[in-house]
Amino acid sequence: MAEVNILRFPQVQAKTGLCRSSIKNYVTAGKFPAPVQIGPRAVGFVEAEVNEWLASRIAASRKKPT
Repeated sequence: MAEVNILRFPQVQAKTGLCRSSIKNYVTAGKFPAPVQIGPRAVGFVEAEVNEWLASRIAASRKKPT
């Protein structure tokens, strides 16, 4: 099995530049990868999914309108 890295909220905030409430809103709207439960009161985000989301945002911002 491939190594899976889990990012906590502060790491996701630093990586994306989004605040905690924006991340939660995007998750609720289905526009950001959902967190995984890693403990009774702890969640984290799969780093590969966050990286894919960032790559898609970058690609979308680089597309030229036709």
